[in-house]
Amino acid sequence: MDEWNWAHRLRFRSVEWIRFEESRCSLDFPDWRAYAEQLSAQARSLGLRISAIGALYRNPLDPQQSKWARAVFERAIEVASHIGVRTVSGFAGAVIQTELHERGGNPVYKPFEQFIPQLVGFWEPIARFAADHGVRLAFEHCPQGPYHLPIMHYNMLGQPAMWERFFDACHAENVGIEWDASHLICQFIDPVANIHKFGSRIFHVHAKDAFINRALLESYGLCHPGVAEHRFPGLGQSNWAEIVHALLRAEYDSDLNIEGWHDPVYRDYDREQPPDVKSSSARDPANRKLEEAGLAIARKTLELYTEGTE
Repeated sequence: MDEWNWAHRLRFRSVEWIRFEESRCSLDFPDWRAYAEQLSAQARSLGLRISAIGALYRNPLDPQQSKWARAVFERAIEVASHIGVRTVSGFAGAVIQTELHERGGNPVYKPFEQFIPQLVGFWEPIARFAADHGVRLAFEHCPQGPYHLPIMHYNMLGQPAMWERFFDACHAENVGIEWDASHLICQFIDPVANIHKFGSRIFHVHAKDAFINRALLESYGLCHPGVAEHRFPGLGQSNWAEIVHALLRAEYDSDLNIEGWHDPVYRDYDREQPPDVKSSSARDPANRKLEEAGLAIARKTLELYTEGTE
């Protein structure tokens, strides 16, 4: 993968294999073993660990996707087992049913709490399949809703209260969280307290930060563009010293994989930026200098607290 050569050049030591469903190990390639072995060998030659396989970040509980999503996760589990990767990650998904609000006539989601049995029913067999292969499942808790909030979204595990309900109902010890501080900050949740509560279920970490613009918040409220924005570690409001300390206290045993692309300034220019960011028109869209600068800031920030902990 070109991205892995890029990661090596930027002095990273671990990567997450994302967009698995588009790779040559996907369901379209029955002879996937040779490619998986080649990819694993390439990572080792570059001094990189594959800390997780990001199987699918869509909605596996959508009836139009469920059969395919189940097969994608099972293939990712087989690949992970074959090349010695412990964790397969993705979205848990959501059952989306709406009803008309009787006062407004507008459609609203039925509460996700009603669909815990369906969530567990879908994932428990896959968790057993994963356990049989020595693999664990980690669900990212990105809400996928407007304003980075868990409203009108498609991830039932977008809120920690739903983690509790899911873990209470799902009898699988190899099911946990792909943890990301940014999604908690955007909901005004303390990331460190969250680790202290759920640390034993944190199987993989996306190192991403967030910033709450208090002036916008106090003027326009939570549901306003720009109130919450994702940033690289070191450029947001997370206390990474305390986060790493809490993760080590909880015996977290994997890597901190920095997630790029989201910072409104330190980013590639292939997507829309906030109106107050003036740098995009002055640089070539193919120029990755600012993205690389953000990644370097994040790496150096995290290395302050992780050196010698491997």
